[in-house]
Amino acid sequence: MTFLELKCKEVINCKDCKRIGCVADVEFDSCNGQICALIVPAPIRFLSCFGKCVHYYIKFCDVVRIGPEIILVDVNLENAIMKDK
Repeated sequence: MTFLELKCKEVINCKDCKRIGCVADVEFDSCNGQICALIVPAPIRFLSCFGKCVHYYIKFCDVVRIGPEIILVDVNLENAIMKDK
């Protein structure tokens, strides 16, 4: 699977069955070549373009399954928030 194939998939949280978004970036460990986390931008809300951009940092161990169209994760979103400066 390539990064472009991964980027086209929607991320769904198993805890509440809600759509988180699509994969924007991947963090990987260059020493062993393994994926560490998926980075998913939070849904855009009204007037959010004037504030800081919020992303979800989802550890790869929280990924339940990668399917042909979606990625299922089991994560608490309050703990996965990563704010850009």
